[in-house]
Amino acid sequence: MGGVLDILMFATLCVAILTGFPVVFILTGTALLFGALGWAFGAFTPALLGALPPRIFGTMTSEVLVAIPLFVFMGIMLERSKIAEELLETMGRLFGSVRGGLAVSVSVVGALLAASTGIVGATVVTMGLMALPAMLRNRYDAGFACGTICAAGTLGQIIPPSTVMVILGEIISAAYQQAQLAQGRFSITTVSVGQLFAGSLLPGLMLVGIYILYQLAIAWARPDLAPALPRDARGRVTRAEILDALAPPIVLIVAVLGSILGGIATPTEAAAVGAAGATLLAARRLSPARWPQLVALASVAGLVTLASLFDLRLGRAAATAGERAAILGAAACAAGLALALGHALRLTFRTGVLGGVARSTTTITAMIFAMLIGATLFALVFRGLGGDDMVHAALSSLPGGAAGAIAVVMAAIFGLGFFLDFVEIAIIVIPIVGPIILQMDVDPIWFGVLIAVNLQTSFLTPPFGFSLFYLRGVAPREVRTGQIYRGVAPFVGLQLAALALTALHPPLATWLPRVLFGR
Repeated sequence: MGGVLDILMFATLCVAILTGFPVVFILTGTALLFGALGWAFGAFTPALLGALPPRIFGTMTSEVLVAIPLFVFMGIMLERSKIAEELLETMGRLFGSVRGGLAVSVSVVGALLAASTGIVGATVVTMGLMALPAMLRNRYDAGFACGTICAAGTLGQIIPPSTVMVILGEIISAAYQQAQLAQGRFSITTVSVGQLFAGSLLPGLMLVGIYILYQLAIAWARPDLAPALPRDARGRVTRAEILDALAPPIVLIVAVLGSILGGIATPTEAAAVGAAGATLLAARRLSPARWPQLVALASVAGLVTLASLFDLRLGRAAATAGERAAILGAAACAAGLALALGHALRLTFRTGVLGGVARSTTTITAMIFAMLIGATLFALVFRGLGGDDMVHAALSSLPGGAAGAIAVVMAAIFGLGFFLDFVEIAIIVIPIVGPIILQMDVDPIWFGVLIAVNLQTSFLTPPFGFSLFYLRGVAPREVRTGQIYRGVAPFVGLQLAALALTALHPPLATWLPRVLFGR
């Protein structure tokens, strides 16, 4: 009976999701319904649910998952800091003389925002409000312009740091541990979020390059789709303006991503740095005073310099006079950083920005963790009904071995992307198929990056692509929904091409982690 119930359980989940009811309730309700049916027919042991409380506790106390609310806070705060507006205006004037220059500037800004915010909705809405009217005003094809904005907005899911990579890293790590235990290995090798960040960096940058090459090629072949800006509309952009627009996001990217890839900080510690930096940048937009940013930069530079030259550990009896002086200097730098951050928090609180960011962060974080808990319950019942054995047998019997199984899984994830978003796919599908695929001696980082690139297409595929809805909500009335769908189709194809390149050439995903982490 269990062999029938597990199939019915997954089919019921897929049908229920199409109703539009909140996924967390569908996951939980489906699990409870089929758990009760399995118990009634003797195919499920309720004692298995005893593993649920420890798993929930492990999820809520996971140090890695603490990075999720911090990265969400950072992204929403940066969206409120209006950093995207400065970037779009400056890059638009810089590339305006080139055919397709506005499209290229949108892709460049999308990549920079992806590496600093990682929030797809905010990026698409901001560029839809600012870039789309400018592109239409300069006779860009509506479909091409919409596709460019939607595709650039989704880069936050593959270019680290991103929330989906944190979730995916935790799930892939757990799946890899299960795979090793199933193979009889008890000296377990783990996969960190930092390794997954490193693995996704080159494919993400490659995707940006593919977008830009396509935009330049289509503008050259069909000048009517993306003409250059008229001379009087370009204006001049000075080096100072370029530096003023690029410096804040680049400094934040180096501080957050550089500290993770350099092994200086964990993703959670780097996310905290990013949240503090985003708050300082928001305060920069709210007040003409520049001293908080200067004090913060000087304090951080002082702390990094002192930490690299001296042993700053406290409570050591054998500390030299120079080390004691360095500790006092580090304390002064910490006080300066606290002063600057306190000023930024007070300013954002008084203007109402901090409260709005905190509410949005709480809502998004609660949604993600609730789905993680619901997916945990679903996975427990599904496994209790023998679903993992059914999936294992199905994947193992496919022709082509590991390559055939991965191809089927990628096709299934792409198909689910038409109806589910990335979080739902990651927490429902990967715990089921991940341990089975990784038992086939597949590199977990490469597999994780393939999933991340594939999941990115879920934002662009109709009818439920989130980027399409975000842009539809802010696009002018003359832009038809059909034009948006037509415009994103080539970019979906480009993402699938990037997926194929990464699949055929695994070093794109494995080379950088091996260099940085010795893996």
